[in-house]
Amino acid sequence: MYLLYLFAWKVIGVLPEKSAYKLANKISDQIFNKNGKGVKRLRNNYKRVLTSISNNELEALTKEGMRSYLRYWFDTFRLNKWSKSRIIQTTLVVRENLLRDPIEKKNGCIIALPHAGNWDHAAAYFCSTGIPITTVVEKLKPEAIFKKFLAYRESIGIEAISHKEKTMPILMERLNQGKLVALVADRDMSRNGIEVNFLGGVAKMPAGPAILAVKTGSPLVTAYIRYIDKGIEITFDETIKLPVTGSEEEQIRIVTQSMADNFAKRIKDSPVDWHMLQRIWVDEEN
Repeated sequence: MYLLYLFAWKVIGVLPEKSAYKLANKISDQIFNKNGKGVKRLRNNYKRVLTSISNNELEALTKEGMRSYLRYWFDTFRLNKWSKSRIIQTTLVVRENLLRDPIEKKNGCIIALPHAGNWDHAAAYFCSTGIPITTVVEKLKPEAIFKKFLAYRESIGIEAISHKEKTMPILMERLNQGKLVALVADRDMSRNGIEVNFLGGVAKMPAGPAILAVKTGSPLVTAYIRYIDKGIEITFDETIKLPVTGSEEEQIRIVTQSMADNFAKRIKDSPVDWHMLQRIWVDEEN
């Protein structure tokens, strides 16, 4: 597996751009046609986003969704070769002040985002414009792959912390220092997730972003990233204002629901770039 990733990183990184993304679409279409577990899950997830979609429309959306997913990977294999100017010029941001204002005031800021578009590209944009990011990453196996991705993200300017570490004290310290913390938060990878109403069903999402907001007072802002012709578009949205009434546990639940509501709104607006190939609704078996 490691050799495959290493091969892809080296070969795809040096291919001419048009050839690289043509290859990405070809591979994506082959994966779509095989209709494996990931494709079936993506199709089911899209059906829950757009309940009235026709079968033909659903198939077309799933095919394009897989192309968007492969585009993310091909971007990843090429991004560390892009210049800062290219990263900045290929990024459009809506309501950027929601992030920059609290950082400028040294209040810290928490960004929560779903698996959509290219979050590494978005991170590279903010690192390139003077705002380094701290995030938590899943520790992949084998170790060599994890170290490769760790080095890649560090080359962009991201401080990446393994989810196996005690992350909360580190993240709280960064926020208290007035820094930016970004967390992918549409799927709970622990057993401590919060149940939320999400696109007509019950899903579990991580409590971390809300815990950080409640405990530090730093604003929690959601981000949705989608592909556009020039590159990516990042749209920021506010979550419910703190403090809210209730115990700390109730506040965390309310803030997490607000985060989920923002995710749902943006995913419905642009589902094709939501790369959720795993189960997130609790009423589904696999």
